[in-house]
Amino acid sequence: MNKKTIGLFIAVAALFAVIGVAVGNQRNQAQSAKPNAVERLYAQSLTDAGGTPQKLSQWKGKPLVVNFWATWCAPCVEEMPELSALQKELAGTQAQIIGIGIDSPSNIRDFAAKYQISYPLYIGGMEASELSRQLGNQAGGLPFTVLIREDGSIRKTFLGRLKMTELRAELARR
Repeated sequence: MNKKTIGLFIAVAALFAVIGVAVGNQRNQAQSAKPNAVERLYAQSLTDAGGTPQKLSQWKGKPLVVNFWATWCAPCVEEMPELSALQKELAGTQAQIIGIGIDSPSNIRDFAAKYQISYPLYIGGMEASELSRQLGNQAGGLPFTVLIREDGSIRKTFLGRLKMTELRAELARR
């Protein structure tokens, strides 16, 4: 092979690498939410981990961090103690964190009893995966986290395990 052929080969390989990275990043980013998705969220009545039905409209008008998770999702379980610690720090000042479990009621109740999470956990079941899709989780991946402003608009979404420094920085911005 001559130098020209090697150079062309390297250029084509680099082009494919750039395309691969761009496609991979696009897949890991949440897509735009459907119109009225936050209103549909607030219209939900879900049972909390203690077995009491709760209206999500109770969070309307407050900054909200909605974390979709499952007990079988390792990254979800890994980030929950950090979210729990963050909720204790926030103490309702900057935002309220809530978790919506895409899992069975018994799994969520057992998990809540074992780990003592400091923010409300709701039982969404498999139907909650559709709600997460409406909020921008087209890939259907977990964990999926949505930051909602006081006015009900979506501020930011995160697909995959949260980086707490990024979440804290986002919450600190007004």
